[in-house]
Amino acid sequence: MERLRKFGHSTFSSLKTRNYRLYFIGQGISLTGTWMQSIALGLLVLKLTNSGTMLGLITALQFLPILFFGSMSGFIVDRFPKQKILLATQIAAGILALILGILVGTHIVQLWMVGVLAFCLGLVNMIDNPTRNTFVPEMVGKENMTNAITLNSWEINLARVIGPSIAGILVATVGLALCFLLNALSYIAVIVVLFMINARNLHPSPIISKEKGQIREGFAYVASNPLLKNTLIMLAIVGTLTYEFPVILPLVAQFTFHNLEAGYAGLTAAMGVGAVIGGLFSANRKITSPRILITASVFFGISMFAVAFSPTLLVAMFAMVLVGASSINFNSIGNVTLQLESLPQMRGRVMSLWTVAFLGSTPIGGPIIGWIGENIGPRFGLGIGGLAAFVAAGIGILTLKQNRQQHVPISVEITNERTQIRESQRIP
Repeated sequence: MERLRKFGHSTFSSLKTRNYRLYFIGQGISLTGTWMQSIALGLLVLKLTNSGTMLGLITALQFLPILFFGSMSGFIVDRFPKQKILLATQIAAGILALILGILVGTHIVQLWMVGVLAFCLGLVNMIDNPTRNTFVPEMVGKENMTNAITLNSWEINLARVIGPSIAGILVATVGLALCFLLNALSYIAVIVVLFMINARNLHPSPIISKEKGQIREGFAYVASNPLLKNTLIMLAIVGTLTYEFPVILPLVAQFTFHNLEAGYAGLTAAMGVGAVIGGLFSANRKITSPRILITASVFFGISMFAVAFSPTLLVAMFAMVLVGASSINFNSIGNVTLQLESLPQMRGRVMSLWTVAFLGSTPIGGPIIGWIGENIGPRFGLGIGGLAAFVAAGIGILTLKQNRQQHVPISVEITNERTQIRESQRIP
């Protein structure tokens, strides 16, 4: 019992901070609505087109702005108070969800309308994602940064369990429109919470003044730091071909297991269950390093192949639990590494590049995986994702060898008192 108490205390330590606790609650409600909309959007496109390629293209439209303009958003994040930026992005996202709900509910929705709204949501997320990532450390400070970042990822995946479950029930009983409308309402929770956050208790990063060359400065900063650069490369490979779940899972449910609504919701929820379990253990991690990121990437690839070879939907759902656990491990390690290694005044620009690498790569990978899933088979799409994770791990291994030769920082150790970058000639 004492061990369990200590585990819980360590796992949720950052929730002792009032601002982060409020934000955590508001985000939980909003993220549940977001996952409801994600499920409903995939089903809507398939109902309108019955095409995996079109599903991939619509998914890509949500991330196209991030691919082309995401690196510029980091300047905005570093230039203005993050609390105010988030208020604007959350209001905008809520309005877009409301419009889509009305269009679906009145039965006048067409594919081009879905595409336009998806692109507009991408513009919002282009700024919202790096802002949310960098706002978390400002609420808790460096001492609880790792725990708060991991809990943030854990909460996203908890919502991945709850949201699709609710969406599956709503789609089966009252239709798709209510999923979008409830998502619109869910943004109210996080907007209210943002107004309640006490700005005096934040640990804000320095606000940079407007000068020429600041976007270019962000690229140069990352290029000069091998740990940042190679972590972003690994995240880009996995983000492009492995994290295409909104595209590949509906195809797996429809064409492999012939159970679109319940199958898609079940696979997504199973992934969320795995991520929730994995996230609890990730939140207790006291050290992160390239070697741990490589290991996470290998397990991610293995779990993707397990889903690809699953003979039944039930087996695939069990395998998706493993996918969820390995995915949150990989994602949180990469996120923590980037934020701890970055200077505070550069963090917004670094995390904007994380957004480009991890999310902006979807316009490239989404149509590819969608085409493979439709024309060759959804199992092959999953297999390509698993192979990409192995390739990323291989690049990480080469990076370790270079680090060993060049004696660059190779691990980040988190303590309660301070963050230490350890240099060593051998891998810890």
